[in-house]
Amino acid sequence: MNVETTRVTTAEAALLRHDDGPVAVLTLNRPAARNSLSEQLLVMLGDAFTAIAANKEIHAVVLAANGTAFCAGHDLKELSSRRTDADGGRAYFRHIMTTCSAMMQQIVNLRQPVIASVQGVASAAGCQLVASCDLAVASEQAGFATPGVDIGLFCSTPMVALSRNVARKHAMEMLLSGEIVPAERAAAMGLVNAVVPHGEQHGRALELAHKIAAKSSHVVGIGKAAFYRQIELPLAEAYRYASEVMTENMMARDAEEGICAFIEKRDPTWENQ
Repeated sequence: MNVETTRVTTAEAALLRHDDGPVAVLTLNRPAARNSLSEQLLVMLGDAFTAIAANKEIHAVVLAANGTAFCAGHDLKELSSRRTDADGGRAYFRHIMTTCSAMMQQIVNLRQPVIASVQGVASAAGCQLVASCDLAVASEQAGFATPGVDIGLFCSTPMVALSRNVARKHAMEMLLSGEIVPAERAAAMGLVNAVVPHGEQHGRALELAHKIAAKSSHVVGIGKAAFYRQIELPLAEAYRYASEVMTENMMARDAEEGICAFIEKRDPTWENQ
């Protein structure tokens, strides 16, 4: 398989990208800072997702990280340095939180599924990042936490993604205790899809990404968008919306091809439309 490697900026960039065929692999690359989400990294992630959204050759995304931690959340040193601003940092704090929230929503709104490959601890906004991804594969050494309460900064924005992935009492326990949830319990709670031996998480995430990438990207995109829209609707409205989506999906060329291939007992030939 041909692998096209693209560095977002330099060899020391905070975010790296390489394309493994139809799968884009984004790697957080601030290991010395536990891959904390600096302003620069937030912007780079946003730009990367914007570029991927416009690339019809990319059918899935894997989000990984270098170092021992997946992501430690916001860069607290960077945030604290702005307390000397005339407004005590209020405008900058709002800018960072708004920028981060917009980037998390890009993941959800992206037509391509995004799979987190979690090798270590994902805490605060790092846990939010995992929860925002469509799927997640975790190393048995991974852990998940929303520990803001321990430092006087409740994880309010991570709460949005977390509470949409796990049951309320599980989310509240994480938010109120701040304790690290081991990978196996995170899987039982529904925060991650699978737990694998340490070192195998990236290969498993890439394997899953390629399995998804082999489907019709047009149909996958329809389904992902519909999933997130219907889940927020009342039951009857969700069924009305989903019925319209399926009607439109039936008119797609790939639906016609896929159904014919099933009936004829052959592999479908996708045109991604």
